Amino acid sequence: MLRLSRAEFEWAVARALDGLPAEIAAHLENVAVVVEDEPSEEELREAGLDPETETLFGLYQGVSLPERGADYGLALPDRIVIYRRPLLAECETREELIREIRDTVVHEVGHYFGLDEADLP
Repeated sequence: MLRLSRAEFEWAVARALDGLPAEIAAHLENVAVVVEDEPSEEELREAGLDPETETLFGLYQGVSLPERGADYGLALPDRIVIYRRPLLAECETREELIREIRDTVVHEVGHYFGLDEADLP
């Protein structure tokens, strides 16, 4: 498994967010991006995955922009969770990890904008 400190991993997630096009980043409101070690069995099941054989790299938790009502600003922030251990286990090089983190961030931001799994890379 690739080794990377938590601080370095969080830095890579922050860089992925900084790399989003300005017109997309400008619309990220009331959403927190966090790093967790790994998804829970419940999160895997809710995503339709088998906890014994499958995992997640990231997860969007919240109400997508197209589904929000006028009073949504009063709600707790949505969350984009990036899971550290599955990404470290999957990637063989630092470059591959950075690319996979970026792809995962973009994928989960896509869910925030209302895109379905079939619409995302």
